[in-house]
Amino acid sequence: MLRTISLDLQCPINPVISPYAEETHGWLDGWTRSHGLPDVYADRLAEGGIARYAARLYPDASPGDLRVLSALFTWFFLIDDECDRASVPEPRRVRALVGGALSLLRGEAGTRGLPGPLGSMLADAWREPQSRMPARWRARFVGAVEHHLSGVVVEARNKAGGHRPGVEEYVELRRATSAAYVAHTLIDFAGGGKPVTESFYRHPAVRAFSQAGNDLLSWFNDLLSLERDAATSGGHNLVLALAAERHVPPEEAAAAARERWHRTMREFPALRAAVPPHGAAGRRYLDGVEFAVRGTMDWSYESARYN
Repeated sequence: MLRTISLDLQCPINPVISPYAEETHGWLDGWTRSHGLPDVYADRLAEGGIARYAARLYPDASPGDLRVLSALFTWFFLIDDECDRASVPEPRRVRALVGGALSLLRGEAGTRGLPGPLGSMLADAWREPQSRMPARWRARFVGAVEHHLSGVVVEARNKAGGHRPGVEEYVELRRATSAAYVAHTLIDFAGGGKPVTESFYRHPAVRAFSQAGNDLLSWFNDLLSLERDAATSGGHNLVLALAAERHVPPEEAAAAARERWHRTMREFPALRAAVPPHGAAGRRYLDGVEFAVRGTMDWSYESARYN
């Protein structure tokens, strides 16, 4: 057993949460059960408070849009659990789930390849964004989902083959498996207005800021989940990768991970300031990246998923 690792992470971003968090939580519990999800899974999701997570990341979303966002978040947590339910996952099965999800999002094959509640829940949650958002936004979202799920497949293959990634390999893979970029693409939907332009979204300064936000929430999660990950992750955790590469104990590696987190957080305001003039939609996007960092931290501390 690992000794308890001190997080000691000071986040200067102010916390926010939607006033519709609790009513969305009640709605979400009924929604998951309406799709035939077994009680044992539905109960676990309810205890995790996923609607409160969405409410922290998208505090200005309308009540209806917050329901959609909470439903999408629930699906991503379910697919994560489904792919991670065995200590040694089956890459072929994970690839089949990923392929089914991407086909559904692209409108290629209904729910074929994505059985039961996983298929019906994603189809239901995707219906509103698909009908309402412009084609360029849908392509952006599906691209982020593909990047995320491709990372899930790589991690499953690594675990099955006993490959433990080095630090830089892991950091790059973690940027996919975290699903932070997926959450970032949903900022425009939650805002209810026009999406940011492609030139803004792809601008190197925006990408650098988004990447730093991804790293901050990912490394926080790695520190928080270290004890569990030491038993189940096959080395897919920043602390474990640092410990293996530097041949140091976990406590020393955790201190290095915390310093890496603090250094990135110190750089975060300058990365935002480097983004060129961007208007209201751009400010909303940059705010959303910050909300994702602070919201992940606050929700993780309160959620039964981590406590």
